[in-house]
Amino acid sequence: MPPAKKLRVALISLLSVIAVGTVGFHFLEGWAWVDSLYTSVITISTVGYGDFYPSHWETRLFVIVLIIFGVGVLFYTLGLFAEAMIEGRIRVIMGRGRLEKKIEKMNNHYVVCGCGRIGFLICKELHADKVDFVVIDDNPDVLQKCEEAGFVYIKGDATQDKTLIAAGIKRARGIICVLPTDAENLYVILTAKELNNKIYILSRSEEEESEHRLLRAGADRVMSPYTLGGMRMAMAILRPAMLDFIEITTRRQSLELRMEELSVCDGSSMIGQSLEDSEIRQKFGLIIVAVKKESGKMIFNPLANYVIEKGDKLIAMGEDDNVMRFSDVCLG
Repeated sequence: MPPAKKLRVALISLLSVIAVGTVGFHFLEGWAWVDSLYTSVITISTVGYGDFYPSHWETRLFVIVLIIFGVGVLFYTLGLFAEAMIEGRIRVIMGRGRLEKKIEKMNNHYVVCGCGRIGFLICKELHADKVDFVVIDDNPDVLQKCEEAGFVYIKGDATQDKTLIAAGIKRARGIICVLPTDAENLYVILTAKELNNKIYILSRSEEEESEHRLLRAGADRVMSPYTLGGMRMAMAILRPAMLDFIEITTRRQSLELRMEELSVCDGSSMIGQSLEDSEIRQKFGLIIVAVKKESGKMIFNPLANYVIEKGDKLIAMGEDDNVMRFSDVCLG
């Protein structure tokens, strides 16, 4: 039986014993209901009688039975309460220590500031891709949700230096600012850049005019959920087939077609080969729809004679299994 259910049953049993004792004293001794309740409680709690006591032998026999059952139920209930409190406290302490050790071992991870509706969706995608990340939030309900989802988290204010440092900001690869207000996101961006000037910063923007301020503060990319949502809804009306294609290629659970970004690392056998010589289409059944250079330049629909270089990010499209096979070769 689950601990919570055991405790609930014990409490109901204890209240039932007190109720039986109250009724018994009332009818056997003729005492008032309040006096009967009082006597029942002090009997079960083993405090004893000081001001009045049962005078009839039937009541005394009733008291013996009440003590045998009542005291046992009382101590059993108190034991369950103590166990729940001690175990809960130990679980919190051990859980916190375990999370802190995990964070200390993290390197080149992401820090997610805020785990509301958008933040939680981001965390789900990172978790599904097995990308290391730490969530920072101070809402107990949100943190409980993070724990249930298996996310690594820290309780605290993301605008505080000590909280970002505890999340490993100095070792992090990037930070995602999805706090409720632009002012909070702006403050986190400034603090993050001060603690780690090489970190990649992605920020949410609530107001259109805030985008430029966030970029000037040091954000590498600023996105507005409302703008993106509006554009997508407009596309559903104006270009529904195009939206279907985008959803199919970007949806994780899609087995038909998948689009993935793959970085060509040092040591990959593909470096120095042209797209035609690499036989990506023939061997893996994939289409390279774009290449992003280290400089940030994007080459769309590259020609067959394009030579793959170190640091290139290939945007490949094809079936999920083929993308996974190709990633092993592409990543060296």
